[in-house]
Amino acid sequence: MIYLTVENLTKSYGDIELFENISFGISKNQKVALIARNGAGKTSLLNILSGKDSADSGQIIFRNGITVGFLEQNPILNESLTIIEQVFSSPSKILTTIKLYEDALESQNHEQLHDLIEQMNMLKAWDYEVKVKQILAELKIDHFHQIINTLSGGQKKRIALANVLINEPDILIMDEPTNHLDLEMIEWLEEYLSKTRITLLIVTHDRYFLENVCNEVLELDEQKIFSYKGNYSYFLEKREERLHNHNTVVDKARNLLVKELDWMRRMPKARSTKAKARIDSFYTLEKVASQKTFQQEMEINVKTERLGNKILDIKSLNKKFDNITILKDFSYVFKRFEKVGIIGKNGTGKTTFLNLITGLEKQDRGKFEVGETVVFGYYKQEGLQFKDEDRVIDIVKNIAEVITLGDGKKFTASQFLNHFLFSHKMQHSPVAKLSGGEKRRLYLLTVLMCNPNFLILDEPTNDLDIIALNVLEDYLKNFSGCLIIVSHDRYFMDKVVDHLFVFEGNGVVTDFPGNYTQYRNSPKYNKQVKKLPTEIKSEVKRPTKEKPRKHSFKEKLEYDQLEKDISLLETEKKEIELQLNSGTLSSTELNELSKRYVEIETLLEKKMERWLELAEIGE
Repeated sequence: MIYLTVENLTKSYGDIELFENISFGISKNQKVALIARNGAGKTSLLNILSGKDSADSGQIIFRNGITVGFLEQNPILNESLTIIEQVFSSPSKILTTIKLYEDALESQNHEQLHDLIEQMNMLKAWDYEVKVKQILAELKIDHFHQIINTLSGGQKKRIALANVLINEPDILIMDEPTNHLDLEMIEWLEEYLSKTRITLLIVTHDRYFLENVCNEVLELDEQKIFSYKGNYSYFLEKREERLHNHNTVVDKARNLLVKELDWMRRMPKARSTKAKARIDSFYTLEKVASQKTFQQEMEINVKTERLGNKILDIKSLNKKFDNITILKDFSYVFKRFEKVGIIGKNGTGKTTFLNLITGLEKQDRGKFEVGETVVFGYYKQEGLQFKDEDRVIDIVKNIAEVITLGDGKKFTASQFLNHFLFSHKMQHSPVAKLSGGEKRRLYLLTVLMCNPNFLILDEPTNDLDIIALNVLEDYLKNFSGCLIIVSHDRYFMDKVVDHLFVFEGNGVVTDFPGNYTQYRNSPKYNKQVKKLPTEIKSEVKRPTKEKPRKHSFKEKLEYDQLEKDISLLETEKKEIELQLNSGTLSSTELNELSKRYVEIETLLEKKMERWLELAEIGE
């Protein structure tokens, strides 16, 4: 069943053509990733699909009767609403009823509760309410009556995410949903979307997310759409094949064109049908040969100042904000060439730690001893604030007219920009014309061109495309200096860092000897998650036919016990429903029974899920 059909869609901004006559379709239950370089038009395409922008030509057809949800990269919320009002801001009758029920429960309005419980039963909204509360809990949304305009950008993103998820649209369009989420939330969202039967179109740079959630990739490249029927690994393999085949065809056409061009010069007039056909073939060949080959990638090859033996010593560092302890007696001696990743929940002080090292924040106690040869390069999460009217070339020239590369070569500002895929035309364009990812790439360039030997990167992967990320990873792996990275990109951390500073809250920082996946699978932290590869290999995993197995003795006992538990819980649930509808309960009794009802729903869901797993194995 086709949910979305796009036919011959074209979009340009002035003389910049984003895509031309692109067509694709998305079927029910498909989970599709949209991948492209920064500035290729990913967000523009999503905005057109959601109705926030219009195409120059072509048509978009959604199946009649389906609902569409859209999560923007930077959501716009009603600033005057409370969190709970925004989350439940939907015409859905079930959501409206749940909100009224929650309000009545909080205000202990006995008369309203009686009527609302009947409506909840009639709409079968209890299961839905449990699901809503689970989503809000996982996204750490709990201060329901806080006003939206008092929240941070990250909190607003989580509320917008909760809003689209609880509405359960038939097709969900998401633009960078993992930005501003901590690692635990990202893993929860990944699991939720992979298990939910929802049709999905997503733009994300999180490659583990792409690998584990999506079953098709659409690549927007050279104003065209290319489809790959598989996950991220499959996409990497087939994209490499596509580019290789394209380059082979173009190279052959160019070689043949030299011969045909000589013939055309010697044969100016077509005197036969065969000659006319050859002339027609020449112009076709010329068109193919004029296509560019795919070889150019972003290049990072900047000089690194030599590091001495003493790098950075941190002694008994302490920092508090009001009653919140960020660091408590933290000490560490950095060694040459080490690469440290920093992880922890939002609000535990990761960025504050970076600001303390670079002198942007003042510590309460403790001291830093910095080696004489250390040159810091700090890439801040909020980025460099460029003026919209400034030209790209002028921004770079204001820092340095000549840049020395790692191999000793000296490049002009323009040549250096070419290394970072800024064409001559882009270099002389105002910053306002750059996409979010291109601005990030420009900011990264301005940090690296100062030749730092101690790099501090706060969320460097946000808004960078996957191609740029791969190049940045390779550069950082071979970086001949010290490195500190704060990132929510698990793949990025696994590929680059040697060990982790884990910010656990209340000033506690643990040094873990390994990368992120090793940390998450470590028995020490008792966090058993599905193992992710440290390197995504370019291979397609084909399902293998396994022999059916029977229950083990232990599974048989568990299966029988689950059937008994489910039966008892179902009976208790029905008894509570009768009591809730009796109209004879006090406010306290009503409140306690309502809470128990929600607990039973949660237990039933977990036990039913396990019972189904065991039932699939077979007797």
